[in-house]
Amino acid sequence: MGETKMSATSQTTDRNQNSMLIDPAFPKFFTQAPQRMQNFFKSHLRQKGKVEEGKGVLEPQQFVRKEEKSSTDWEADLQKQLQLWRANPHWGSPPPEINVTVPEGSLCNLHVELDVGLPPDAVYNIVTDPDSKRVFRNIKEVVSRKVLVDEGSRQVVEVEQAAIWKFLWLSGTISVHVLVDQNREDHSMRFKQVNTGFMKKFEGCWSVEPVFVDEKICSPFKPKTLSEYRSCTGGKGRVGSRVSLEQLLQPAIVPPPPISWYLRGITSKTSETLMNYLLEEVARVKGISPAVSSNCDEKLVQEITNEVKIDEVHDIKKRWALRRRNAMLYRKKQEYSSAS
Repeated sequence: MGETKMSATSQTTDRNQNSMLIDPAFPKFFTQAPQRMQNFFKSHLRQKGKVEEGKGVLEPQQFVRKEEKSSTDWEADLQKQLQLWRANPHWGSPPPEINVTVPEGSLCNLHVELDVGLPPDAVYNIVTDPDSKRVFRNIKEVVSRKVLVDEGSRQVVEVEQAAIWKFLWLSGTISVHVLVDQNREDHSMRFKQVNTGFMKKFEGCWSVEPVFVDEKICSPFKPKTLSEYRSCTGGKGRVGSRVSLEQLLQPAIVPPPPISWYLRGITSKTSETLMNYLLEEVARVKGISPAVSSNCDEKLVQEITNEVKIDEVHDIKKRWALRRRNAMLYRKKQEYSSAS
């Protein structure tokens, strides 16, 4: 009996102690709940790579901002690179690669890759510019733009805009509402639609990698890092960019041909237009004028004048080949003008 009383007394004491420990936690739990939800949202936004199928888009709870790191170093490097590119803007980069595949259950998976004569930070600035409508003129209207997370080099932005599309004799506008996770540290920009409707899945990623344009200066040494490249070129080596765009479109119901063909054509044409606008802005930043000089080689002018209208060519790879050819002719014309 004594043991029973002691046990009952002990249990009562334990319950009282637990009650004293638990009771204050209830208000703390409710006061900390918003912060925990915020941390949960931020941790999920940090996940990179492919998004698991069947999961919805996380809805942001509130604006989050962290103290911004100093950007003096990359800004100084960027200015040095811009000076090098403006002094020598020409680069015989390879033609862009465009691949369109049709995964099962999807409309298309588009992959575009091209080399650009500007450093990654400059290209990243163009692609993530809040005033992107100025550069990418197929954006008809930016309805809203909200910065949800700001960690200095990384931001998560919710963007809603109306985009113009053109394909053959057809044209129109489409509403785009996406979450954009952009990170300067790896020069990436991932996007995913917020609300599902006609499109079950619309997501993709811009990525920018450095290219050592003048690495021949380092021969026979082959630099593997930016610091090695700067060292062996004496800080005079230009850094270009390899820009990649990966985009997946999966409608709620995949339409049959020929509607699916038209939709793929619209997607390819729109992406091609984006790249053309990007190249135009790159030329503007480097100070290259698109105007044709009157004292250039008459033969080159004649070739450009007699060129087939690029927009009338339906094959996307042929259009790019024609544009690259015109660009080469333009560079030759510039070299001729400089020599004379």
